[in-house]
Amino acid sequence: MASTSQLFDTPRSPTAKQAEPTPEPSKLMVRDVPGDYGLPFIGPVMDRLDYFYNQGRDKFFQSRMEKYKSTVFKANMPPGPFISKNPNVVVLLDGKSFPVLFDVTKVEKKDLFSGTYMPSTDLTGGYRVLSYLDPSEPSHSKLKNLLFFLLKSSRDKIFPEFHSCYTHMFESLETQLAKNGKAGFSDANDQAGFNFLARAYFGANPPDTKLGSDGPGLVTKWVFFQLAPILTVGLPRIVEEPLLHTFPLPPFLVKSDYQRLYDFFNESSKSVLDEAEKMGISRDEACHNLVFATCFNSFGGIKILFPSILKWIGSSGSELQAQLAEEIRSAIKSNGGKLTMAAMEQMPLMKSVVYEAFRINPPVPFQYGKAKADMVIESHDAAFRVKKGDMLFGYQPFATRDPKIFGQAEEFVPGRFLGEEGEKLLTHVLWSNGPETESPTVDNKQCAGKEFVVLVSRLFVVELFLRYDSFSVEVASSSLGETVTLTALKRASF
Repeated sequence: MASTSQLFDTPRSPTAKQAEPTPEPSKLMVRDVPGDYGLPFIGPVMDRLDYFYNQGRDKFFQSRMEKYKSTVFKANMPPGPFISKNPNVVVLLDGKSFPVLFDVTKVEKKDLFSGTYMPSTDLTGGYRVLSYLDPSEPSHSKLKNLLFFLLKSSRDKIFPEFHSCYTHMFESLETQLAKNGKAGFSDANDQAGFNFLARAYFGANPPDTKLGSDGPGLVTKWVFFQLAPILTVGLPRIVEEPLLHTFPLPPFLVKSDYQRLYDFFNESSKSVLDEAEKMGISRDEACHNLVFATCFNSFGGIKILFPSILKWIGSSGSELQAQLAEEIRSAIKSNGGKLTMAAMEQMPLMKSVVYEAFRINPPVPFQYGKAKADMVIESHDAAFRVKKGDMLFGYQPFATRDPKIFGQAEEFVPGRFLGEEGEKLLTHVLWSNGPETESPTVDNKQCAGKEFVVLVSRLFVVELFLRYDSFSVEVASSSLGETVTLTALKRASF
């Protein structure tokens, strides 16, 4: 990649495909999917209690995988009654079976973004936004092309705005660290990430508007109302079950917060909305989609990925940090002292570290698809009959830690994707709702901002090691995930 222009050119679907060789018939024994769904109502509720409380998410899947001696089996996915009409799924936990979820010739993706339930469209202005559309629906192509336009139009602002916003963040963290001996990363990252996206995408600086610094908090609350049925926040189950998992939270409770976000985007994105009208999309529908794409997708990615990257690099010790600092600074020096796409292409270890963070902690752990026809799905060890209409569910952290694909699959290996053999493994990095080796188009459901997310994640690592020789972190687990706290920052010495 030589330029951001090339990076954000609108993807086009190929007009012709070379004939693919006919695959050899599978030699695996075809069997029915093991497991069962239990009694109506009781089975889904029992699985929900295991998932959230009795076992926890990973143990829920691990125990059933061991019980059935299979990475493909039947289970009920939360939320179940009374939010989900049908919680029955076929679970896919290995890297061989998982990719069927990306094949839109085999699975339908309509209204499946959040799983076996769909949040009220009252949370998105009354519209089914792009993430919930199947590629076969007429609006899908228009809305995805709008996002491609947004990404392409922002390409020249990404580097300077990222540097500005994250320099300000690092300065504030240094101040906190000097004062308190430690500095929480998450809140500072949320503010920097939201401001960066608004400035890069729309040329608007939130602190200079009525929104002020409230954006991240408003987004977090709004997203919670959509995902509450599949979350636990650490409350006693006797409170949490009826409050979050049995009935949806009423959208009117977050209506005024969402309106503030909508007003900010409506005012800031006029040129993008003008383009939407040319594409045949109403300004109102386009604006609601911009809110979702920016706040749920892009901001959500930064909110999850950057702390994860910081955690893994910080936990890997001083040797890796010294290697990254040397590689990053040398590459920039050899490119005239400027941070460019060409310079970043000369940072193979940095790129591998980012891919490894995506592999070991994918930001979107769940993928769903409904079988369009009877089919056979293969794992490494067996083949399974799946019926038309079956809901397929993949838990990505197991698929991307598949020990039959990745050596030391449960460990963070910084140089995993170095060299020719390492690059071959990228086809098994699946965070973007598709293989890392493929690109989003209007005909698939791969993340429209895939290249953007990779780029800003790399920028984060580069900016970190241009400023610091090393750093130390503490990682604490909670019901809401992991919290990363900086305990030391050593400024760059060369």
